[in-house]
Parts: sequence; structure tokens; C-alpha cells
Amino acid sequence: MKILVTGSGGQLGAALCRHFGPRAIGLNHAALDIADRDAVQAAIDKQRPDVVVNTAGYTAVDRAESDRETCQAVNADAVGILAEACGRRDALLVQISTDYVFGGDASRSVPYDETDEPAPQSVYGQSKLAGEQRAAACPRHLIVRTCGLYGRRGPGSTSSNFVDTMLRLGAERDAVRVVDDQRCTPSYVEDVADALQFLIESSAEGIYHVVNHGSTTWYEFATEIFHHRSIGTRLVPITTADYAAAAPRPAYSVLDTSKYHALGHRPMPDWHVALARYLSAR
Repeated sequence: MKILVTGSGGQLGAALCRHFGPRAIGLNHAALDIADRDAVQAAIDKQRPDVVVNTAGYTAVDRAESDRETCQAVNADAVGILAEACGRRDALLVQISTDYVFGGDASRSVPYDETDEPAPQSVYGQSKLAGEQRAAACPRHLIVRTCGLYGRRGPGSTSSNFVDTMLRLGAERDAVRVVDDQRCTPSYVEDVADALQFLIESSAEGIYHVVNHGSTTWYEFATEIFHHRSIGTRLVPITTADYAAAAPRPAYSVLDTSKYHALGHRPMPDWHVALARYLSAR
């Protein structure tokens, strides 16, 4: 089985390349712009992959509110290009999506499963839902929704994640303000990559939710990070309104992983355990 991984410079793309080893062909943005139809077709014709995993994407959630066109081009239109190319080669298209496709139900307190109706509130979330719809047009497709990814970056990548940002701010400031009214499940890319490998090797198709076990707020998550590293910086819980970000975020976007676990692979580790593993390996 040959697996082409787009966005291989990012955290998840790099993790997938490590998990699949020599079977993986990693292409970062410099090697392949997924919004370039001719380049995508040429890459797939050359490599002839059995599976294309699209981990590339526009992830600047707040900037997307004023940069809708670029966000749509990368997160939706480019997925359509990949779907067409994969369809011509009878390759499986694996599209990575997000918990931000939910959020319309302000009173939600039960994890979302794959049958729940999406209702994205941000331009970013809307573009990712559109990407899911483009991916679903490919005869063989697997859509995996996940949340708050953190892990080791790929070579040459300058991207950051919440954990790294908290460690940096904890070293620079006397106090750090963190939102405490958004509940979700930040997930370690090594666990998500392991689950993706299992799904691909099991010939799974359709939509699956894959996140670490349990749920937390960003403030609670930051508290755990500081506890593990014995950082004395004061954490201040704030509301989403206090943070005043450009893009709206779901107040509750915990994902139900029952469908994935029913396939019989190892359970997704609890988020506390996953975080400790990342901090130990970091």
C-alpha cells in the first residue's frame, strides 16, 4: 500500500509519515500546492498512490474571518481537486476535518457523533464542512474529524500548537489569561496518526470521529500543562467574550468516538495521559 500525505510538514502529516514509514510519500506545501489542479494531477499520476491523506489546510481561524476567499480555496476547493484526482485513480481520499463543523447548539452538553447535523459558526468551520462535502464526492473517501492537535512539527515547519504556546507564555509572563468556557478534547497527533493508520489499513470509509478520551476546557488544559512542568506563572480563567477573538468558537464541541472504537482497535488514551506523553517526549 502506497500512501501520499499532503501537508507533511505539519504536525499530523509528519506523524503519519513516521507511522507509515517507507510506505508514505510526504509532500509539504513547497512540494505540492493542493490548490493547483495541474500539480495535484501530476503528483498523483507520478506516485500512483493507493491512498491520499490530506492533512494540508488553512488553519488561521481568526484570520479566515477576513480572508474567506483564501480559506475556501484551500479547505474546500482544493479538496475537490484532490477528490477528482483520486476518483480517476480509484484511490482512497482521506480528508482531515475538525470539531469546528459543530457549534450551532449553544446548550449542547452531549458529545457529537457522526450522525449529528453540522452547524459551523466560523468561516473556518464552514470551509472545513465544505471540504468534507467535496471529499464525499470521491467514490472512495474517509473523513476524520479531530480537535486541537498538538505534537512534534515536521522538518522546516514553524507552526505552533496550544501546548507549545502555553509553555512559551509561561516562561515569558507573570500571568496568562486562558478561555475557560469552551469544552472540547485537544488531541495528541501520535494517537490520531495511530488511529488513522488503523482506519486506512481496515479499509474504513465514511465519517469517523477521532480524539483522545475525555474533555476539558483550554484553561483546565493549560493548568495541567503548567502542573506537569512545575510552572509557577498564574493562570487566569476568562470567558470567550473576554478573549474577543475575531472568529466564534463552539462552546461545546466534544466528539463521540464510539463508532471508531466499535472497530476494535486500542482505545484512544485519556487526554491527561496523552499530554504527559507529549511533554515527556518534547
